Amino acid sequence: MAPTATMARVRTVAFAGLEVRDVDVEVQLASGLPAFTLVGLPDKALAESRERVRGALGTLGISLPPKRIVINLAPADLAKEGSHFDLPIALGLLVVLGLLPPASLEQHLVLGELALDGAIRPVQGVLPAALAASERRLAMICPGDSGGEAAWL
Repeated sequence: MAPTATMARVRTVAFAGLEVRDVDVEVQLASGLPAFTLVGLPDKALAESRERVRGALGTLGISLPPKRIVINLAPADLAKEGSHFDLPIALGLLVVLGLLPPASLEQHLVLGELALDGAIRPVQGVLPAALAASERRLAMICPGDSGGEAAWL
């Protein structure tokens, strides 16, 4: 296994009405009592992301270490809602676990919901997210079933 990073950052977006707002998913693996904490005004669907991410990674044979995992959704004062944060969280975890190189996600905007079997489910808002990615000169990682919508750009 490659040396692990202690923190990873994955870019995604939040939707505030018709507005697309930048969100950084910051994933930190630290010593301390085992925990998986989401901070940064997550809604109920996002709070449940912990279980979808843990389940999907477990199905793929990746277990989370008995450490303190903190997921910060920045900016903290912006309400975040929806399941499209699952994939950015999972990819951030793969970086801090040393399974993905940190630079692999630097120029990407990511969104997607995870199924417990590890599949990536389509999400709403791919077209506005693709527009935001294009404006920021970022590539986009999204569910394959949403690719047609993103391809309109």
